[in-house]
Amino acid sequence: MADDEVAEADQRFSGRELRDALGQFCTGITVITAVHDDAPVGFACQSFCALSIDPPLVLFCVMKSSGSWKGIEAVGRFAVNILAEDQQDVCSTFGKRGADKFASIDWTPSPLGSPVIDGVMAWFDCTIEKVIDGGDHWVVYGRVSDLGPTDRTDRPLLFYRGAYLRLEEDVVDPTPEMEELENFITSSGPYTWL
Repeated sequence: MADDEVAEADQRFSGRELRDALGQFCTGITVITAVHDDAPVGFACQSFCALSIDPPLVLFCVMKSSGSWKGIEAVGRFAVNILAEDQQDVCSTFGKRGADKFASIDWTPSPLGSPVIDGVMAWFDCTIEKVIDGGDHWVVYGRVSDLGPTDRTDRPLLFYRGAYLRLEEDVVDPTPEMEELENFITSSGPYTWL
């Protein structure tokens, strides 16, 4: 029996059960963009995260069947656009296949030429560092070469249990009692274990 067949035989859950369990993890939503053959391309992506501060790396996962990814991979660079709470329509636009996703979207080119969508909370200009096989997805490492803005006070667009989620309270800076937060890569303090 092949390794894949053994793994499937040991699996005690359905694909739907896995999707539902993964939906318990709240994520932000981004749009990954590039310009390929003089046309902007992009897709909505909730599997984005910080990877390293030194060197500056981020990662995202994309379905192997994504047409937008094929263009981004060919160019070798991309922008990550972190969506704000009021950008559900942007998420919906980029979450669909086909059609001209940029027809109703205002954007400007990043320093590397990738689309930065108007109104995003932050953006990262990246080059592809590495692409790793991840089952039915590709895991893409990107090296950050530029970014902006970092001072927005908007709330993020969040996804939870298959639906959008709104923060009820404003995010506050960690207090001294919350020292354990200093260990997270996105913390503003010194990095100790990441």
